[in-house]
Parts: sequence; C-alpha cells; structure tokens
Amino acid sequence: MSEEARAEASAGYAMGRLEMALERALTSDDLDVRRRAAARVDAWRNVLDGMASGRLTIGSRTPVADTPAWVTLEVAHGGFATGRYVAEAPLREDELARLPEDAPGETDRERLNLWFLSDEGLAELSQALRTGNYRVDVPEESALLVVAWLLEREQYAAALDLTSELRPLMHRFRFTPTFSPSSAPAGSVVRLQPVGEVRSMLRQATVRPRIAAMLETLRVWNPLYDRLVAMWCDTVDDELPELTADGTVVGGWPCRVWPDDWVERRSQWLDEFRAAAEVHRPRHPKSNFARLQAALERCPSDSSALTGREVGWIRRALANTIQAHGAPGSEARAALRTTQNAVAARPTYATLAHLLSCRLDRFPDDGGLPTLDAIDGEVTADEVPAAAGSAIPAHLLAKAARALEAPIGELVDRGVISSGEVLAQVLPQITSQLLAANIEDPTLAAAYAQTYAAFRRRRSLLLLNLEHQVRFEELPWVDAVAPYRDRRAQATRAAAQSLRETAVIALTAFPQTILPNPLVRELGALASQADLKLPLVEEVAADIFMGTFTEKWRAAAAMASRVLSGTLYAQYYALPAAWPALEQRRYKRWGKATADDFAEVCSRRALEAQTGNGGYVAKNGTVLEQSQILTTHNLAVLVDALQLTDWLREVAPDLADRAFAWAVQRQTQPPTAWITELQGIKNTAYAWRQAIFYLSFCDQSAQRDVLTRLGERSGALGPRIAPAVAGLRQVAAGDRFNSEGRTARGGRRLLGWSVGPHWLARHGLSRHDLHQY
Repeated sequence: MSEEARAEASAGYAMGRLEMALERALTSDDLDVRRRAAARVDAWRNVLDGMASGRLTIGSRTPVADTPAWVTLEVAHGGFATGRYVAEAPLREDELARLPEDAPGETDRERLNLWFLSDEGLAELSQALRTGNYRVDVPEESALLVVAWLLEREQYAAALDLTSELRPLMHRFRFTPTFSPSSAPAGSVVRLQPVGEVRSMLRQATVRPRIAAMLETLRVWNPLYDRLVAMWCDTVDDELPELTADGTVVGGWPCRVWPDDWVERRSQWLDEFRAAAEVHRPRHPKSNFARLQAALERCPSDSSALTGREVGWIRRALANTIQAHGAPGSEARAALRTTQNAVAARPTYATLAHLLSCRLDRFPDDGGLPTLDAIDGEVTADEVPAAAGSAIPAHLLAKAARALEAPIGELVDRGVISSGEVLAQVLPQITSQLLAANIEDPTLAAAYAQTYAAFRRRRSLLLLNLEHQVRFEELPWVDAVAPYRDRRAQATRAAAQSLRETAVIALTAFPQTILPNPLVRELGALASQADLKLPLVEEVAADIFMGTFTEKWRAAAAMASRVLSGTLYAQYYALPAAWPALEQRRYKRWGKATADDFAEVCSRRALEAQTGNGGYVAKNGTVLEQSQILTTHNLAVLVDALQLTDWLREVAPDLADRAFAWAVQRQTQPPTAWITELQGIKNTAYAWRQAIFYLSFCDQSAQRDVLTRLGERSGALGPRIAPAVAGLRQVAAGDRFNSEGRTARGGRRLLGWSVGPHWLARHGLSRHDLHQY
C-alpha cells in the first residue's frame, strides 16, 4: 500500500471518528457523555486540521512538526496525535504566587521556568527533592528537578547540557512538579485509581429513570391516590363499585352523598397535589388517578358540574382500583401498601453511592485505601436515617476497591484488575520502584520512579516503517542521570521475580486473551531490568502492517518451535521443526534489520485463509495471524525463559478448559453488526489458540477430558463450530490438516482472519472485504 493511500486511509479513519463523536455530542441524553464527546470532537478536528496543514505527520515518531520525539503528546484513539502538548498548560494559582514581577521571559511559563533556575528556585527544587514534597503527573514535570540534583552534585556540564535542550520549550512547557506529597503506593502493592477519582465516580451515580418513577409513585403519588380514592368512596350511596368477570361495573354510585368535611378535605388534598405536581411528573391523563383528580377539581361542594358520563367514569375508576388493590382500609390494600412502603424506604443505589463517597472524604484525593474495612460497615442513622442498619452492597464496595492498595494478585481476585490492559495500567507502579532501585541516591531514585510511572501513562502513537515508541531513556533528563544508575544484583533478582509473578498472574487470570501491547512493553522493561533478553513481540494492527517484521519475531518463532516440538500445538498449526540459522546476508528496510524470511513463511502459510476476494487489511490480517501462531505471541518465550514449564503442567488443564469455555461462550453471543461478528470470530480463534497451547502441556488423559468437555459445551452452537471441534480432536488422534486447513474426515483448522467470508460466520457479511477489526 502506497504512502498516499495510507494517508487517505488515516484521514478517513479520523473523519469517521469525528462523525461518531459529533453524533454522540448532539444526541446523548447524558450531559457528561455529551461533554466527553465534545472534547473528542475538538481532538479529532485538531487531527484533521493538522493533517491538512502538514503540521501533523501520522505514522511518524515525531508526528508534530518541529517537536522532539520525547515530548508528551495528546494522542487520540488509534494513536493519532492531535498536535497538543500535555505539558503545556496555563499557570495555576500556586504557580502565579511564585512568579516574580520582574522575572525575564516572553510568557508567564517561561518566566516561571527561568525563575526556578535562579538560586531561590533551585533551592526550592532541592528542598522538594529532599523532603519528597512533590508529585510528577507528566514526565516533563521532573526535568528541572534533575537539573537541581545535578547542580547540587556540581555536575555543571551535564546540568548545562540538559538546560540547553529544554530551553527552546521553556516558554510553553511545565518543567516543574506539583509541590505536594506524592501518595504513590510503595512496595509490592498497587492501586487502579486514586481516591479522588473513585469518589467522583460514586458521586455521579444517579437513580435510573424507571426506578425514579417507581419510587416517585410509591412515595408521593400512592399516598395521595389512596386518600383521593377514599374521598370518592365516601360519596357512594351503597356497596362500593366492583368489576364482574366480564368487566361490568356493579355496586353503588358515587356523587350521591357528600360528607360534611368534603370541602375541607378537598381543598387540603388539592393543595398537596399541586405542591407535588410542581416537583414531580404528572400522572398519565387517562389514568384512574388523573380521572379522579380532574373530577375533584370540578366538585367544590357537589357534582352539579359533572355529566352523567363523567360520574360513570368515576364509578369505573373506583371499581378498577378496588378490583386491583382492595377497598380503602381493607386488609388487602393495607398489606400491599406495607410491602410497597418497605420497598420505597430502601436506600437507592445513588444514595448508598453518595454515602460511600462521603466515607472516602477522610482520605487524600491522590492517595489510596489501605483496606476496605475503613469504608465498609452498616449504614448508621446519622448517615441515612431510613437506611440505618443496611449493609453496603458488594457491587458498590467493588467500585470503591478501585482505590484499594493491595498486591496485584488480590486485585485480580477481587475483579479490580479485569484484563491484561488493566494489569498493564497498574504494573508500572512496581516496575518504577524496581528500576529506581539501581540508583544509590534515594532522592534521585524517588524522582526517577515517579518519572517512569508518569511516562508509562503516555498513550502510544500510531507508527509506520517499523518505528518503535519513544523509550524512557530518550527523555533528556533521564539520559542525563544514566551514569548514576548501576545494575544492582538485588534489583535484578527482584525484577526477575516480579516478571515471573506477573507472567503467572496474566496467564492464570486471563488465559483466553493474548498479552496486550502495553503489558508486553512492561514485561519487556522488567526483563531488561532482570538482565534477560527476551524476544517479546507486540500485536501489529492490520491496517498499518508494512509487510515485514523485525528480527525478534524470527527469534521468538525459533524458540516456540523448539519448546513445542512434538506437541499438539505444533501438530495443529504445523510449526516448522526448526528455523535455520540467520543467513550471512542481513535484510534491512528503513535502516532497520528485518526478518524477511520469517515474513515470507507467514505469507505462504496465510494462503490457507485467502480463499476469496478482500482488501489489503484482510490480507494483512491473515499474515499477522500466522506470525502470532508461529511465535505463540509470547507464550512459549515466557514459559521457557522464566522456567514456568513445571508450573504450567499443573495448571494447564484448567487454563485450557477456561479458554475453550470462553471461546464457545463468545460464539453464543449474537452479533449486533458485521464488525462485531468479525471481532467475535477473531477473538474466538485467539482464545482457541491459547487453549491449544495450554492443552499441549497436559498429559493424554487430561487432554481427552478437556476435549470431552469442549464437545459438550460446543453442542449449544449446533453444527456451526462442529468442524473446528472435530478438527482438533482428529489432530489430537494423529490426523493432519492439508494445505486448505482440512482433515480427511471433515475437520477444519480454526483461524480468526479470512480474505472473503469466514466459514464460522452466522450469515453473509456485507462488508467482509474490509475486515478492519
């Protein structure tokens, strides 16, 4: 695909995202959703404007013109830079208070940055380093801290070089931290969100409209309705009206007798009704309530203003409510209202969410919860009188647990860490400390750890031509302190242990999914700290695949062939027995060493799935899937390098069983659109592959048991997935797939991508040639 075509595709993607955001901003009933969508509209407009003007080059490591690669950029969905700098922000009140009137510079930001390079400013930075009274939210915010640290140690040349590199951007960027204590978790605990974010989320809870309407009826309208019915019943001259089996009204007639206190009761009721109507929604105009209320308005002392037909409607309304709920004062009506009042008295989800948020008030906004016991416990009368003695629901405590500081394993068990992506989000809290442990000076180590954690919050860019994301060491202030970071044996061992524990957690908790790219990068950082050279590979997007791979893909495939030789996985996917040594001639593209021979193997193997007509994205997808098959997408590398084989043999039956169960369950979900059908097939095939990997570490007896359960579960899908189940069973029994992915007995190899309609699809796909999932 040409660069021009890729540029057009990128612009089309950005335009599509802009249209989606505009629709959401204009049509959503939720104000917060509209606000977030409006922010996305601005971001995508910036993307399109930047692309049109040439200021943005999508796919480059430096997508914003005249901007160093290390600058933290605002990045929209899909890796599109918007052109905005995250570290560029107006001065806050505390910063304005520090700004001298006579400070040099063209902007307030430049004047403040330069003031921090004065003796007084450097002294404040040094004091913050010593006391730990600072917080780094964006990587750039630790830059002048490093300058101050270097100057304290008389490293004037290094400090000058760093300052010179920062100087051109001092008029725009915030290069200093927030001067408040950091409350980042320490040791082996992590948290998903700070208390402030969880509190805000809880306080946004509202009562669903249908629940609110029900409670309004129970608390406001039912008491008024019962009094209204009783008033009209008091005007009946005989037995109260009732309905017969055929719907005929029998019994006495209303408006025949008028109680002495009618005028007073009527006036009082109408006053209360009008007060309620000003706050609450009116009743349906054709409801019994509305009919009786309208009649009451026209009967100040008698029914002379009513027609006979209207009196008949009053009689039928009374018969309806008596039939449904019992007469006023009856045991049936009293029992119903007692039950309904008990329901109405229960605290709503929103009430308890707000109560829980109030219990969080005593914890710092940017901190975490040491334990959930601090906010759990029965509701007291002081908090919500009507709910005194009630327990906080488990689902609300689960939301509060997002601020809980605990080991990763505990948060996985609690469901707080619910995916590999979330695991990658919290892992830098540990990795940062392990990397900083190589620095002897504790003040620099603390700043280093905070900078790393902030750096990992950066969003990845969309990159072409085998470019790699900006590395932490490329930050100029991190590079400046590289000489002060040694490789300590204790830190190396701790990183190796953390890497092993994290890999075990990821495989155990999410056996059905491939390791997401953020987690792969974090595992790579741990491996580097542990002095392990692991060929960990990322998932490549099909729409930006450049047709080749770097050499680590080939190395990972060679390791997978060795580890899985003779196993079910090797037989099912026909892995090469071995990979020949690298040829003397090295492949190179865009100045990078590539594994073109590996790419050629992937392309040949992908022909199995290229049986129809389709676009370049679908074709790329089939090639990329083969790269994942050949490398096992990091599973073999981790199991072998981290010596997890014995552990895996013990847990493999369970992991395989769960991955297969997920795959079958995914196929029971009806697709809502063509794109969800394609995504479902792809994810099913990926889970299938993961399960086969685990199954390869089971003995034959365990394999048979797992496959038996797979057959039982898949029965719910009918004949649709039967060829895949049959194919797996037949290969386990010794059969082989041919070049078309079929066995002699009708089994099929399950792959996730296809050029043309996929055989697992429920129906024909109107846009199958795109395959952009």
